[in-house]
Amino acid sequence: MVVVDTGNYYPQQRDGCIDEIEAGVTESGWVAQRLGRPVVKAFYNIYAQHLMDLGRLTSSSGLIALPVAGDIQTSKEVVLQLLDEIGFDGVDAGGLDESWRQQPGTPVYTTDFDVAGVRRALSEASRQRKPEWRAILNSPGSFAQPK
Repeated sequence: MVVVDTGNYYPQQRDGCIDEIEAGVTESGWVAQRLGRPVVKAFYNIYAQHLMDLGRLTSSSGLIALPVAGDIQTSKEVVLQLLDEIGFDGVDAGGLDESWRQQPGTPVYTTDFDVAGVRRALSEASRQRKPEWRAILNSPGSFAQPK
């Protein structure tokens, strides 16, 4: 069984402060810790409407590409195959420790790049979370005490 993490951490908008993520644990690393299972991070950087409407036949050129990160290669291959079947290209984006490269606020987030564009955007990412994607004093609660 492959567990796919499609979520994003939105501390100011929804999730409140999750101390481990604020301290540098990747979002999907945190999810994997909570579940006690390995996860593959995918489908989180594309708008739902684009996912529904913009997949094309795999023989097409210039498909939208989505990064896929995970620590178990066979699990990533399952997700990469799924992307192919629904009309997108997949880009192996490394392990979960590298998945910060595709979290909210990075150059690949909510873009419709092709494979070359995704690879370029991943390489241009900064590990430092942008202020709008960090918890602040009035973030809505915390994981332990949601509001």
